[in-house]
Amino acid sequence: MNAPETIRNRLLTLISVLLVVAALKWSYPVTMPLVTAVFVVAAGWPIKVWLEHVLPPRFSYVGTVIALLLILGCFFAVIYVAIGQVIQIFAQDQEQFRALYETYVSWARERGLPTPGGDGGYDRLIAITQTVFWQVYSVLAYLGVIAVLVIMGLPEVPALADKFQHELDASENRELFATVKQIADKFRQYIGVTVLTSLITGVASSVWAFALGLDLALIWGILNFLLNFIPVIGNIIGIVPPTLYALVQFDGWTMALVVFIGFAVLQFTISNFVYPLLQGRGMSMPPVAIIVALLFWGWIWGVVGALLAVPLTAAFIIICEHFKNTEKIARILSRDE
Repeated sequence: MNAPETIRNRLLTLISVLLVVAALKWSYPVTMPLVTAVFVVAAGWPIKVWLEHVLPPRFSYVGTVIALLLILGCFFAVIYVAIGQVIQIFAQDQEQFRALYETYVSWARERGLPTPGGDGGYDRLIAITQTVFWQVYSVLAYLGVIAVLVIMGLPEVPALADKFQHELDASENRELFATVKQIADKFRQYIGVTVLTSLITGVASSVWAFALGLDLALIWGILNFLLNFIPVIGNIIGIVPPTLYALVQFDGWTMALVVFIGFAVLQFTISNFVYPLLQGRGMSMPPVAIIVALLFWGWIWGVVGALLAVPLTAAFIIICEHFKNTEKIARILSRDE
């Protein structure tokens, strides 16, 4: 292939990628619920397989749908309650938090340190926080659409597999199903390990807050449980609210520093030792790749994009591994084992 053709092909590839990214962002109301429903079905399929051993096939579908809807409903209900409690807490003590911010600004300016937001920074930070919270609440509106897609899509999985089996030849069929199975298996492993480590994080956070006498220990545990689903960034964010609240409750830096150190140690230990030990050779990506994936998918689909960033990127890596032209991309995004 000569140089002009190579340049043309690369330009066409770049244009195609930009068009796909633009389409994903523009089609958020359609593609986000659809992709989320696909991942929910993949995560819940073992429930269907287990229920088939104790129920007739039709009832196993009904049982699986009910179980998935209950899990989704409980998860989003916990999100709603936890965020509502945090908003209420910080609204009640708004003047104290504003005073803390102004104290930090004065201290930082004396030492030439940066101040977030500059003049009127506190109001800007509140506005950004409110935007994020409202984005989380807006996701709840899609719960009904996702539920409908799961109910309609779950019974179609075997039929769709049969169609692919008839339409594709043996080699293509094996390759396709191997890829899909690998993606689904890794996603289920990721969800299982993430839920377990999130529970450990939530319980440990509540116990630490309770041991220190920090109010709302259960809320801080729930908040850290939820934020643990957003790797790296969520672990860091989970430390901030209880530390800020400790500054107000204990009226000083000593206990707030103890709270901060305790939460930081918990997050560091679970993220760097417990999680890798449980995950094994699952969705193994370097931290830089995870952060880039979080930023990219968060920009594309907001909060849901951040939650699905790791499995979506892992699916992309698995697909890249099956083509010679994209093997390099898979190696760059994967962690060396």
